[in-house]
Amino acid sequence: MRRSEFQRAVRDEFGGRASTVVTDLVLSSVGGRTASEAIDAGVDPRQVWLALCEELDVPADRRYGVGRLEPRRN
Repeated sequence: MRRSEFQRAVRDEFGGRASTVVTDLVLSSVGGRTASEAIDAGVDPRQVWLALCEELDVPADRRYGVGRLEPRRN
């Protein structure tokens, strides 16, 4: 997962509170950091996304493959 895909996934899942979730919620599974701090420290965005999902009880069917753009059509 790229950082841009992470950002898209967070925005799509959490809407207007996406910014707060990324900057304020401390995640123990990524070293007691916020999502933003963890990514800045080099933690894989996919790991951070899954940590957010676990912490905020995002259903499993909305955790995988999110954040990707649909393929372009010719």
